[in-house]
Amino acid sequence: MTKRSYRLGDIASELGAELRGDPDTDIGGLATLQAAAPGQIAFLANPSYARYLADTRASAVILSPSVADQCSTNVLLLDNPYLGYARLSHWFDPSPVSGVGVHESAVIDPSARISPSASIGPQAVVEAEAVIGDNVVVGAGCIVGARCILGDQSVLRPRVTLAHDIVLGKRCHILSGAVIGSDGFGFANEKGAWHRIAQLGRVVLGDDVEVGANTTIDRGALDDTVIGNGVKLDNLIQIAHNVSIGDHSAMAAMVGIAGSTHIGRHCVFGGASGVAGHLTIADQVHLTGMTLVTGDIREPGVYSSGTSADTNRQWRKNAVRFRQLDAMARRLKELEKKIEG
Repeated sequence: MTKRSYRLGDIASELGAELRGDPDTDIGGLATLQAAAPGQIAFLANPSYARYLADTRASAVILSPSVADQCSTNVLLLDNPYLGYARLSHWFDPSPVSGVGVHESAVIDPSARISPSASIGPQAVVEAEAVIGDNVVVGAGCIVGARCILGDQSVLRPRVTLAHDIVLGKRCHILSGAVIGSDGFGFANEKGAWHRIAQLGRVVLGDDVEVGANTTIDRGALDDTVIGNGVKLDNLIQIAHNVSIGDHSAMAAMVGIAGSTHIGRHCVFGGASGVAGHLTIADQVHLTGMTLVTGDIREPGVYSSGTSADTNRQWRKNAVRFRQLDAMARRLKELEKKIEG
C-alpha cells in the first residue's frame, strides 16, 4: 500500500479551516491525541479529552477555536472538528480501490444494463434487466436481483444480496451480509395453520443511504418499504415490511422496527431499541438504548423505557414492587377520594 502524505496547508484549505502553524508540515496519517506520533494529525471533538492537548505528539490538531490556546502544536480551527475529521478520514482510507469492468467470473444476464464505469467483482451475479449506474461498485459474491436499479456511485460490499425490484438511490453504501428485499413476515392463520402471503412490494432507498453489515430490510407486502435520503442504519438491524423511515434518521445496532410503522425525519434510535407495528413516530424523536415503543409518538423529544442494571438482589425487590404497582395505584386513588370527601 502506497503511503499517502499531504501538506498541512493543503488540508486546511480543503477543510476550510483556519491554520495556525506551519503550512509546509507533512501529514501522513490520522491518530488520536494520545497515540499520535510526529507526522500525524489528531482531532479534539469531546471536551473531556482536552487534557491530552498539552502532551500530544501530533504534528497538528483539528479543534475548535475555544481550546486552541491549550495546544502547543499546529492547529486547524473548525467550529465542528468532528466533521473535519470525518472528511479528512477519506484521505487516508486504506480500502482497496475497485477496478473498472466486469470480472471474468461474474455472471451477468444479457439483458442487464451496466455502465462502462462500473465495477463488478468476482463471482457476483447480476440478474435480468438490472440497471447498474455510473461508478457503481458491486463487490465479490454479491447478488443483484432481477430489475434492480443501482444509482450512480453506490457501493455494495462483498456478499450483499439485493432481491428483485430493489431501487437504490445515488451514493448508497451497503455493507457485507446485508439483505435488502427479503420477504416480509406475512402469514394468514386458518385453524392454527399458517399460510404464506406473497410479498408484492419493493424496497426503495433514497440517496446517500448506508446499510450496515447483516442488516435486513424486508420488501413491502403491497406498498413499498421506503428508506429516505441520508438514512444511516448500523449492523444487525431488522426493518420489517411496509416500514417508512424519514430523511436523515439514524439507527444503532440491533434496532427492530415492526411492519407498517412510519418513522419521521431526523430521528435517532439507540442500540437494541424496538418499535411495534402500525405506529407513527414524529420527526426528531430520539430513543435511548433498549427503549421499547408500543404506541404512537406525536411530539419530538427524547424517549426512554426499561431500567438500568442493578445488583440481582435489588432488581428482584424492584420486580416485586413493579407487580404491585396497579394495586398500589388503586389504593392510592381510594385514599385520595377519602381525603377529598
